[in-house]
Amino acid sequence: MSDAGKSLALHLGLLALLFALQFVLPAYHHGNLSRIMVLATYAIGYNLLFGYTGLLSLGHAMFFAAGMYGMGLTIRHLGLSPGPALLIGVLSGLALSAAVGALALRTAGVAFMIVTLMFAQAGYLIILYFGDWTRGDEGFVIQQAQRVLWGIDLSQPTARYFAAWTLFATCLILSLRLIRHPFGKTLIAIRENEDRARMLGYDTFRHKLGAVVLSGTISAAAGAAYGLLFGYAGASFATVQYSILPLLWVLLGGAGTLIGPFLGTLFTFYLIDIASGLTTAYMLVVGVVLVLITLFARQGIGGEIRARVWAWLP
Repeated sequence: MSDAGKSLALHLGLLALLFALQFVLPAYHHGNLSRIMVLATYAIGYNLLFGYTGLLSLGHAMFFAAGMYGMGLTIRHLGLSPGPALLIGVLSGLALSAAVGALALRTAGVAFMIVTLMFAQAGYLIILYFGDWTRGDEGFVIQQAQRVLWGIDLSQPTARYFAAWTLFATCLILSLRLIRHPFGKTLIAIRENEDRARMLGYDTFRHKLGAVVLSGTISAAAGAAYGLLFGYAGASFATVQYSILPLLWVLLGGAGTLIGPFLGTLFTFYLIDIASGLTTAYMLVVGVVLVLITLFARQGIGGEIRARVWAWLP
């Protein structure tokens, strides 16, 4: 079997396993995995920019929040049904990422990181400033009756799980196709040596802007889905923490690997969950474990698997 065939089989196998787990997991882990798949989709979007293009952003929470509030506010104030509201959430992330990318990409390196952070902080402050509409720090609940899509009640565990699985599967397969496309290969070339890619005639600004837009749109889709599936939109999702988390998930799972975002999200989620059940100082335990992984598995979980076992892992 070719490397491409092995890669496709691996990722389809992961999706098949996640699909099958719906029927056997106890309620607690069933709900956790639904949440993990949505957050892993967010990490997939971040990985496209950081892992494959080499652009370190500290402002991705603004795209996640754009999707969440684009969806939530239209349901709350305009009375839209979930379908159009989800579309508006995704389009909000697309428009915001295009605008931010066009401005932020005029910088590079640390400056790019700082500019994206400042944009994200501005977005957070806007949410607080328009508290009459957004409910500020308190946020707002999306009622169960407002979460029915095409006759399916997304507040029910089974429907929520399959909706999360569908979103994750779609973004994973699209990402797999993207990195095998000439556009994706150009992004990798930019990550490795942007000057050489430019010298070969590639429009690196256009490709990087495309990466920012795709990354922001996927992140917005995850934010819109998170708000709809779990029935809440709050300003906490626009804070710096939610820009740091996808970076952490991608680094732990393996930057520049397709399976890495899921592995990193799954590992971090359960590490915090298990440690918090053992001690009130659970963040100390989490910090020690993360430092050890960083020291002894510098390429992340997926990166180490690629280096040691499956060299064909994309």
